[in-house]
Formats: sequence, C-alpha cells, structure tokens
Amino acid sequence: MTTHVVATAGHVDHGKSTLVRALTGMEPDRWAEERRRGLTIDLGFVWTTLPSGREVAFVDVPGHGRFIRNALAGLAAVPVVCFVVAADEGWSAQSSDHRDAIAALGIRHGLIVVTKADRAPELVVATIERARREFADTGLHNAPAVAVSAVQGTGLDQFRQALDGVLDGMPSPDAAGRLRLWVDRSFAVAGAGTVATGTLASGTLTRGDRLMVVGDGREPREVVVRALESRDAHSDTLHPVNRAAINLRGVSAKDVRRGQALVAPDVWLMTATVDVRRIGGAALNGVPAQVTVHVGTAAVPARLRAFDARHARITLDWPLPLIVGDRLLLRDPAHHLVLGGVRVLDPDPQQLARRGAAERRGMELAAMPLEGDVLAKVVDRRAVQVRYLRQIGLVGTDTTPPPEVRELSGWWVHLPAYRQWEGQLRTLVELDAERDQLTPGVSQGAVRDALGASAAPFIDRLVTDAGLEQHDGHIRLPRVRVDLGRAEEGVATLEARLLANPFLAPLAGDLAALGLGLRELAAAERARRVLRLQGGVVLLPSAPELAARVLAQLPQPFTTSQARQALKTSRRVAIPLLEYMDGHGLTRRVDDEHREVGRVERAGVGTGQQARRD
Repeated sequence: MTTHVVATAGHVDHGKSTLVRALTGMEPDRWAEERRRGLTIDLGFVWTTLPSGREVAFVDVPGHGRFIRNALAGLAAVPVVCFVVAADEGWSAQSSDHRDAIAALGIRHGLIVVTKADRAPELVVATIERARREFADTGLHNAPAVAVSAVQGTGLDQFRQALDGVLDGMPSPDAAGRLRLWVDRSFAVAGAGTVATGTLASGTLTRGDRLMVVGDGREPREVVVRALESRDAHSDTLHPVNRAAINLRGVSAKDVRRGQALVAPDVWLMTATVDVRRIGGAALNGVPAQVTVHVGTAAVPARLRAFDARHARITLDWPLPLIVGDRLLLRDPAHHLVLGGVRVLDPDPQQLARRGAAERRGMELAAMPLEGDVLAKVVDRRAVQVRYLRQIGLVGTDTTPPPEVRELSGWWVHLPAYRQWEGQLRTLVELDAERDQLTPGVSQGAVRDALGASAAPFIDRLVTDAGLEQHDGHIRLPRVRVDLGRAEEGVATLEARLLANPFLAPLAGDLAALGLGLRELAAAERARRVLRLQGGVVLLPSAPELAARVLAQLPQPFTTSQARQALKTSRRVAIPLLEYMDGHGLTRRVDDEHREVGRVERAGVGTGQQARRD
C-alpha cells in the first residue's frame, strides 16, 4: 500500500506534538531542550499505521514565531497538512502565519483538528467555524474537521478515519518521475558515515544510485547511496511518498545540510533567476525588493523585480534545481512575515537587456499559461535542446513538438528561423561566388558568425537543405563542372595535355605560360579538375587509379624505377605519385625498395568508380 507523509501546522502550545505522540506512541521532540521546555524547536519525525493498513509518517513542525523558518522547511516538502487549533485558545498569531504559508505553498490536502476539546467543549464548534473562514480562500477550504483530546484519548479514532479519507483522495505519486529530495536533516553515524533525511515526493530511490548534492552555492557533488531506511526499516528501494534516511558515500555530514537537495544527475537545471506569477498574498509590486525565498527545505536570500502586481523576476543568491510549476514562498526577512506565494513560469528567462524589455516581459508573462509556454521558449531562442526543455519541466519524455517546430537530432527548432537561416546561408554563398569565381567558398567560421550561435548545430543540415556543398572547411555552390573564369582556358588546355599523356606533368614554366599560378591551381583542385602532389606536380584526379591499373600488370613487388618506366614518366613525377598512392591504399611498401599494388586494384575491382566520380 502507498505510504504518505503528513505535516502538522498551527500555533505554539496548541498540542501538535501531543497529538502525534498520542497517535504514534513515539516522541517527536528529538532534543533534550525541547522536552525540558515543552516547546518544539525543530522538525520531529514519527510514524504509525492507520486502521486501513496505510502507513503514514508525521513531520511535526514548531509553532513558535521565532522558529517559522524551521516550520516552513517542514511544510514546504510535504503534500498533506494536519492543521491544529486548540479549543481553549482559538485562532492565534501563528495560526495565521501557518495558514498563510499553507496558502502560499499551494497545499490542497489536509484536515483541521481542534485539540484540547476536553478543556472547552462548548467552543469546539465555534473554533471549527473560525478555522473554515480563515481557510476560505485556500486549498483547505473543504478540509474535514475533527475534535480530539490527546490527553484523554477521545476523538483519535475519528481523526484516524478522517485522515484515511483525506489520503484516499490523494493523487498517486509519480514513482517514475525524476528525483529531487530536499534534505531536512543530516548527521554522521559511527561505522556508516553520512546520513541525510527528507521526504521522497517523486521518483524512486535505489541502493547504489548515483546522485548529486546541490543547492548550497558550491559546485554540485556526486554521492552514492550506500543504504536506505524508512521508518527504522532497511530497504533496497523506496517509492514516493515516503520518509527516507539515506546513507551517502562521497560526502561528509558537515557538507550536507538542510536546504540542499539530492537530485538525479543530468536531469535538473540549476538556476538562480526565475520569472514567476503570484498565487496568493501581497501584490508583487508592493513587496520589498529583498526577500527570502522558501522552496522545499531551502531558504535563500533573493532580489525581487516586479513587472506588475502579479508577475516578477526573482534572482536568488545561489542556484537551485527548479522547474516550471514549482511553488515558492516569499518571506520578508526584516519583519519575519509571510508575503505570499508565487509559481514559477520560466525557470531560465533571457536577460532584460534593452529599454522597455521589462514591460514587454510582464505582458508576455501575463499571457503565459501556468504550465509554461514551450513554443514561446523555442521561438525566443530559435533552437533549444529537448534535454534542456525536460530539465526545466516544459516537456515530458513523450511530448511531441508543437506546430511550427521541427525536431533535428535532439533539438527543437523554430521552422521560420530555420528557413531564415537557410536563405541567409544561400545568399551568403552566392554573393561570395559572385565576387570571385576562384573563391574556395565561405568558411564555416564565417557562416557561424553570420547566422549566429543558435544556428551552429545545424550547419551541416542547412548546407544540404540549401543545395550547397562543403569542401575543406568551406561551404560553396555545387561544383560539377565549375567555370573557373580567367583560369578556365588554361585549365582546359592542361586537361587536354594530360588526357593525352596522363603522367607527363607540366613544369613550373609550362604552368606559368598557361596563366596557372598557385591561386588558379587551388581553385581548379577545389573544382576537382586537377590533382596537386608534392613538389609542384600537377596531374588529373584520375591519375592515381590509372597508374594502379598500369602497375598491376608488373611482376609484384616492383621498384620505383620499374614503376617510372611503366608509367613513362620521370622520378620527379613518379616519387610523389607513388607516395600519394601509398597514402590512399592503392599501393603499399613491402620494404625500402619495393612496393606492390593493392589486391583490389590487381583484381580489377573498383578502379573505375573513383575515375567516374572525378
């Protein structure tokens, strides 16, 4: 059966700890000072089994105003609340603080418990009615209410039944979801090492898992789960929702503390800037610029820049693993007041660099749905990795691209932007060719500069879609038979001579007489009209395979002198030609004096294919 975790809430001395002690038979106050003073200072953890067989753990939070930070750490990570109001004292100061926190955190499941009913039975009904009025505008407006006396033991059975009913209505937790466990306690155990505890709200923990400790302003640290416990029982696997005690290898107890999180690696984005929408409390354009942000068990100083009454940008003092939909509680650090709650619309917004950008951003956020706007994110950045969209919570594992978005090798690309890049690339290459027909094309670096960083991952695909080609790091128009402009006549004459005598390479003076300098020959080679070898030797691209066919007729192996004679050429041509053929597998050296033709060429297979390609 699914386990559950419930937090207590309510004013100090209204009987929260006494209630869970009576329900579980366990002591929630862990510190000797708490038991001595009868005052809960920090979070307590106890558990029991309900009549249905359902296992439930309680996180008992302090009710005194001085310890509101500790209380928020307990409430923010738990989906169900047991709100306590004493019959004899009624609604009190911290009752309102905890109500505001519950509303800000968006907690929608729980029950109202009137404690100390034996002391003022005549006030029970009025206390319940007051509590219902206080919760009228919150997620607990329909919460069931029960009256108990933990000292006398009355009403506890009704409480258990009511809690069972609340838990029946809880949505099933996501055991397959990505893991993020907010740490609420850490300590060292002799012989075992570091132990961190927290509420597992989603995902699954397994012994041997590799996790990351994040959220303290330092670099994330990798840890390994050595062992797991829940409710003092060892386990190899824990599913949500559950209290978890995790024995960690790879980190000391002093380096893990409340406010950090254990997360699955590579699936969360650490962010320090988020755009948010108010979901309760004060108007955002009326709150202080300096606030404390509570999320999970973390409490982080932050700066708030309001766009309007409902939307703002929050900049945290250090990054946290946040996604679209996360609820943050804002607190005034100077007056210890809960200001209200906000919901993350964009966990990784663009900078506001231009005049009027803040006003435009406020309007964009006002039109944005609560679940975020994946199309707006893609349009804004023109291209984003799907992995990134999953990290910030905008898409799931099986989400399909929205209209006007194309998936390319793990990226979502805005189609209008892609078409614009394609047109820009084509124009860039065509203008380059018009300026100089002997150009090697536009370098990839120049293309990246012209199209921008967003287009960089797709240059190869853009080249194909634009009907262009790449050669030696340059992008150019397709060159089947390129007119070489002023060099065309000289290259054509050279080709005719080499067709008649394939291995009679022209001397430097012959090339100069044809008007073929280094630049013209380089352009001809890029157009696959000639092949340049070491020592200034120029032949046709078909020469190496033609030579392989001739040399295959010689007794194998053969010497350089025998090759020169068979090809009817000079050592000036034969040596660089044979070295080229060695490098391309057409021949291979047997020893310092001898070579042999590759087996493929001797078999007469494949030698015509390259010539046809050339």
